[in-house]
Amino acid sequence: MDRVGERRSRANRERVVTAGGPAVVHVAWAGGTRFDAGRPNGPAFRLDTSGETGQSPVDAVLSGLGGCVSIDILGILEKQRTPARSFAVDVTGDRVDTTPRRLSHVMLHFTIAGEGLQRPAVERAIDLSITKYCSVRDSLRTDIQVEWTLTLEP
Repeated sequence: MDRVGERRSRANRERVVTAGGPAVVHVAWAGGTRFDAGRPNGPAFRLDTSGETGQSPVDAVLSGLGGCVSIDILGILEKQRTPARSFAVDVTGDRVDTTPRRLSHVMLHFTIAGEGLQRPAVERAIDLSITKYCSVRDSLRTDIQVEWTLTLEP
């Protein structure tokens, strides 16, 4: 099956919804292995495979995952009326040794503090984000194992 037929077949199996239109980014070569990426007429960030002036593309994917789950979790905690006072997530991605050097495993370590936070509720918020709400996680290959740990501070 050609690529167009493959896309049509996939589209027929899934309900595709583009609320507000499709996501569009512009990636411009900035010399060497550097690229500036962002929405047209919006802020851009630097991609740099050398890591000298920006994140590598894989680091950007990990950052996108970390940002996506963070937004979900903070929103859930806010709705539970137990907002976080501080929040951080460290994201570690393991990659295969073959080409392409895709991600095989991701570990997220959350450090969260706030008044009234209960471990079961925070763990449930994390789980909901990773398994249900985070569009970045859902856009990754399903065989990429995503695990997480939590440090809940007073």
